[in-house]
Amino acid sequence: MSTSPDSSPKRVSLRDIAKEVGVTHVTVSLALRNHPRISAEMRMKVQETAERLGYRPDPMLAALANYRRGKSDHPITSAIAWINAWPEPDKLRSFREFDLYWKGAHAAAEKFGYRLEEFRIGGTNLSPQRLHEILSTRDIRGLLLPPHRHEPNWEDFPWSEYSVVRFGRSLRFPRAHLVTSDQVGNTLRAFATMSERGYERIGFVTTGGDLRRNGHLFEAGFLAAQREVDESRRVPILHLGEFAAGPASARLAAWIKDHGVDAIYTDLPGVSSYLKKAGISCPGEIGLAATTVLDTGIDSGINQNPEETGRVGFLTLNALINDGTRGIPSLMRQILVEGTWIDGISLPLKPAKPPARKKAR
Repeated sequence: MSTSPDSSPKRVSLRDIAKEVGVTHVTVSLALRNHPRISAEMRMKVQETAERLGYRPDPMLAALANYRRGKSDHPITSAIAWINAWPEPDKLRSFREFDLYWKGAHAAAEKFGYRLEEFRIGGTNLSPQRLHEILSTRDIRGLLLPPHRHEPNWEDFPWSEYSVVRFGRSLRFPRAHLVTSDQVGNTLRAFATMSERGYERIGFVTTGGDLRRNGHLFEAGFLAAQREVDESRRVPILHLGEFAAGPASARLAAWIKDHGVDAIYTDLPGVSSYLKKAGISCPGEIGLAATTVLDTGIDSGINQNPEETGRVGFLTLNALINDGTRGIPSLMRQILVEGTWIDGISLPLKPAKPPARKKAR
């Protein structure tokens, strides 16, 4: 039996909630989006009233509001925090990849009326508790955590007070939602492209520390890619470890010779210099491609599109703020941004082998 449109329950509006609470519909709209201009007490009162009345946002109106926000310039009304706990804070954004995280997030934040501010706690006496006091005074409730080489001492920082998104997997704590590059997919793409360019004995060079920081995902992608080729083409991964240039060059040269490697995929910026020290020309004797062309000094390989990662990181955080979701989640979301292959001189097309001559009878 069909239901007449007129029999549907009346949709609760912002004005209905405003009338119930005794405020304007503008205040209700801001409170439902956890806007810092509205006191925490009023936000809670409005949200509880909306829940009691059965309020549900109108998806068509929400789409229209988003469209209007995207078409207009927004005054900067509040801030999002970028927490830098590096012992030498300037080093963080000296990496082009991480600097583009910042730039992507910064541009996206401005579009929505936020200002992205960096808070440096590494190399200072600023304790996590003092940081919380500063953020609370500024009414900042959204945090972006960039990658870190070492685990910061967060002590008793009250994560439950904040919406949090981290970039990459280097931070094991807090186990917040994360946005990162699709390292498995990127490695599969790189291996396939290197094969298409004529390379048959492709090896992966890394360190154990880098594998752990990245959750072993480059390694997983490489091993998966090897399963797609004949066993005779599979090369064992070379873990260089924390060797000095001399021993690293010797190990690399021996590995290349022992396994007949004709191309290397790597996440290490030192591989080019190791090859040079070992007297192996690149390009020439061996092709070279990188997991990221931005910070390795290698011009062939993957652009992980970090500016897009930064943009998506802010959009994810903005959604958490608007939803009133704070603290460390029981179920973590991982959002992956795919990379793009970049051709460069370090991995030229490999000339095809001439056909084998038939023996004269």
